[in-house]
Amino acid sequence: MQKIDFIAEVSSNHNRDINRMKEFIYASKEVGCTGVKFQLFKIDELFSPEILAKSETHRKRKEWELPIKYIPELADLSHSLGLSFSCTPFYLEAVDILEPYIDFYKIASYELLWIDLFEKCGNTGKPIVFSTGMATFDEVETTLNCLIATEAKDITVLHCNSAYPTPIKDANLGGINVLKKMIETMDNQNQIEIKVGYSDHTVSPAVLYRAIHKYNVNFVEFHLDLDGKGEEYEAGHCWLPDQISEVIANVNSGLEADGQEIFEPSISELPDRGWRADPADGLRPLLKIRESFNG
Repeated sequence: MQKIDFIAEVSSNHNRDINRMKEFIYASKEVGCTGVKFQLFKIDELFSPEILAKSETHRKRKEWELPIKYIPELADLSHSLGLSFSCTPFYLEAVDILEPYIDFYKIASYELLWIDLFEKCGNTGKPIVFSTGMATFDEVETTLNCLIATEAKDITVLHCNSAYPTPIKDANLGGINVLKKMIETMDNQNQIEIKVGYSDHTVSPAVLYRAIHKYNVNFVEFHLDLDGKGEEYEAGHCWLPDQISEVIANVNSGLEADGQEIFEPSISELPDRGWRADPADGLRPLLKIRESFNG
């Protein structure tokens, strides 16, 4: 059966509370996710001094920073529940800080042009996942070529729209096929595994179903909030646990229906095979069943 990786993006909804962070991890497991992801940034290494000097809104994002001291505990809890653990590095030193704990690096759409970050992550040899919101075809291709030249052996490119939230009409899932064709035609001499997934900001079940069942993505990232009290919830791009749990359950049920590429009676229908019309007279059941039928 096909496996879909659902990754819950906590982003800044943790409110710097370690207990709330743990609740996110437990909730990710409960709704059916295979992994959970946080973000590691320092505000003075995220925005330029000119922006911070002029914008109180940007300065206030310091309240969203993830304390580094919590990372080992968060990773341990995730792994104990069978979840993969990831964290987005937003400055170069963060790559080194995260390396002992994460199962894969996730690089955000806003950092797509920062080749130094991609090279540093790639040269760890860890799997790399990156989003492509706002990017052009050429920009994604340049970044992919950069990663192929590093020690990265496992790359996942996420089709993404970086509007928060994304109008359904702008999701442009057809871009997934464009990314797949790009990968097919690239010079990938080292035969690095490159997959295409989807990063969601629509909060639409229909969009997730379409991405999975039509475009065959097997990696889906989405923003999660526990209760509508996270810093980012009001922006409108975060799922609540009961919303996403139904989607994940439906996807997994649908995948179970795929079965195998064989054509033969299933175990559940075997008892009725003898009750088909007999070719001798067109009546049900088969003659051999009639002979032994006792009512």
